[in-house]
Amino acid sequence: MKKIVIALSFFMLLTSCVSKKEYAALEAKNKETQDLLNTCTVKLNSCLEEKAGLKASVDGLKDQNQLLITQTKDLISQSKDMTVLTTKGAQNIEKALESIKEKDLKISRMQDALTKKDSVTLAVVTSLKASVGISDPDIEINVEKGVVFIQIADKLLFKSGSYEVTDKAKAVLAKVAKVVNDKPDFECMVEGNTDNVPYISNGVLLDNWDLSVKRSTSIIRVLAGDLGVNPAQLIAAGRSSYVPLVPNDTAENKAKNRRTRIVVLPKIDQFYEMIEKEMKKQQN
Repeated sequence: MKKIVIALSFFMLLTSCVSKKEYAALEAKNKETQDLLNTCTVKLNSCLEEKAGLKASVDGLKDQNQLLITQTKDLISQSKDMTVLTTKGAQNIEKALESIKEKDLKISRMQDALTKKDSVTLAVVTSLKASVGISDPDIEINVEKGVVFIQIADKLLFKSGSYEVTDKAKAVLAKVAKVVNDKPDFECMVEGNTDNVPYISNGVLLDNWDLSVKRSTSIIRVLAGDLGVNPAQLIAAGRSSYVPLVPNDTAENKAKNRRTRIVVLPKIDQFYEMIEKEMKKQQN
């Protein structure tokens, strides 16, 4: 309380010592200083806000930079992996291309072989037809699935239901024997075929299977025993009624299905020798 009284006394003394004009000047100066202080305070607050915004931006840029660094590292790692994969992929593609080239070469060789085989087959057919020298419609020389065969109707060889070769059949078989003897490196399969009329068992033959095979062996015995064909070239086979040429629905069709096929089979090694010879001929 005592201090307040002293301060008031000092103020009154000071007031009484300063003129009104000086006091007004000081008051104006004080106001100017206060305004300047307020302006600076406003600017300071604005700067602080701007600083906070810039700091947030910097922090954001730092985060982005760190993310980019991480992504760059990942990309570098992936790039290395991709380089390895690309190298492996290139090697795999190269191997695949080599494999394709090899397969193409094999296919090309096989096609060439087939072409040569067809040429050889046609040459054999021509040779066989010239050797047989007959145009009987009941004797057919042809190519079936790349194999040469001579097909003879059974009416030229056997009586109905019999497996004994007729005398007139031997004249036909003599020409077949000439063909076989002209091709000592070939094998010949004699294949019997019947119609679908069931064979009545006679105690020796049971069914059409037996009949078809027995007819085959009967012809082989004539070829080998009477006509001088090497037995090592001959193969006996029977197909019964299971490989008909036409449906067994008429007497005429059944007659067509009763037949004997003599299939001319070049041995595999000799076949390739024939192909090589044909290729050499074409090259020369």
